[in-house]
This record gives sequence, structure tokens and C-alpha cells, in this order.
Amino acid sequence: MTSDELLLKKRLTELAEKAYGQGTYTFSNFLGLAEQDVLNRLERDIHHVPKAVFGGADGCQRVMVRFGDEDLCGYDLPFPIVCLQAAPTAPKYADKLTHRDLLGALMNLGITREQVGDIILRENVAYIFATEKIAPFIADNLTKAKHTQLTVTVVDELPEGALFTLEPRQCVVSSERIDGVVAHVYKYSRSQVNELFRAGKIFLNGRCCENTSTVLKEGDTISVRGEGRFIYRGVQRSTKSGNLSVEIDVYV
Repeated sequence: MTSDELLLKKRLTELAEKAYGQGTYTFSNFLGLAEQDVLNRLERDIHHVPKAVFGGADGCQRVMVRFGDEDLCGYDLPFPIVCLQAAPTAPKYADKLTHRDLLGALMNLGITREQVGDIILRENVAYIFATEKIAPFIADNLTKAKHTQLTVTVVDELPEGALFTLEPRQCVVSSERIDGVVAHVYKYSRSQVNELFRAGKIFLNGRCCENTSTVLKEGDTISVRGEGRFIYRGVQRSTKSGNLSVEIDVYV
């Protein structure tokens, strides 16, 4: 583990033990894929502590972990996550915004990445998940991204279907091995995929995957840092040449 991973491991262990020892809920900040891998590798040490993960909506990739549950604490407590909507004040004259534009604008305000969850853009409107503590600051100070003036409001209810879109695709592969499926989805050569595995950039169900020959199962979620993620839906049929036609749902 790196020094940062060791510090995170210590912090998560402290949060878990505090929740268990005091019978109170504790929450982490937002965790990215590599940080979720650290959490998953802690399972043996903190298996006695109930926990849940959530990013503000189903399908979020960046999540908080909550230690404790109603049985342990005697009450329920929701995740301290707020969803903000950042919309161009004058849509007609707005730039075409990107995830990088929004993230850069937030970082320019001095906000750290761990305080912000997923940022989703739909029709040039951004939905930003943030910690309950930092959300008011963002609402008051995020006034511009790129050259576009923004109006930021708190979203009490998420618009149905506004956040995540899954695009079904068919792939023809030689087997259900993860390396072959990833190579096909993202148009990589086998050597390029192997480099991604060596760099720790491929995650299977929230865990860093190092085994290129791992066989995928229906419902597995595969994330490739820098590329995106998809859900493996399984084999649909065998082709005449002996290959497999498999179905995936790609987050777009």
C-alpha cells in the first residue's frame, strides 16, 4: 500500500470502530475507485461493523461509506449528501460544458475532491453531489464554469431518468474473460489492456482487478479509470465460429 492508502485505511478503521464502540453513525468523505478498493480490502478487519455505501443516487461511482445501522444505533440516519443543480443562467449563450469544466471550477474555489461526489451532465445542466457541509458554499460561490454563468440550486428530488443512461451493446468475444471484454468495449489491443491491469486501473465490482483471466459473471460492473464503466449482462448466444455474443450496458 502507498502512504496515502495506509492513511485512508487507518481513517476508515477509526470510523468503523468509533461507530461500533459508541453506537453512533460515522461517515467517510466521498471515495473514488482506488479508495473503495482500500475499503474492500479492510473487510476482514471491520466485518463486525455494519456498513453501507451510497453516492446520492443509484449508479453513482463515487460513494460515501456509512458505518452503523438501525440495529446498532437505535435510529436511522440518512447520508449527509446534497445534490446541486448547476444550470447556465443564459442557456442560449452558454458554452458546451464538460465534466472537466465543472470539476475545474469547483477546484478553483478551493474545494477538495473528497468533498464532491459524481458530477453528471445532462443537456448542459450539471448535477453535483456534495457533502452536506460544503454544499451551501458551492451554491453561493459556484457562479461560473468556463465562460458560462451558472445558477446553482439544491435539488430536493432528482429528475427521473436525468442522471445515468445505459446504452445496450452487443460484443463478439472469444470468451468471458475480463481482459478480452474490456479490450473489445474500449477498442484496446491486448497489450494495452494488460498495461491497464498492471497500472491498477481496472476495477471489478469496486475492487481493483489484477487477474486478466477473471471470468465475468452476469451483473458484474467493470470500471476502467479514464474510460468509463459498463455492466456485463452475460452470453446471448454462440456464433458459428465458436465465439460468444455477449451483452453489456455502457454508462453514457
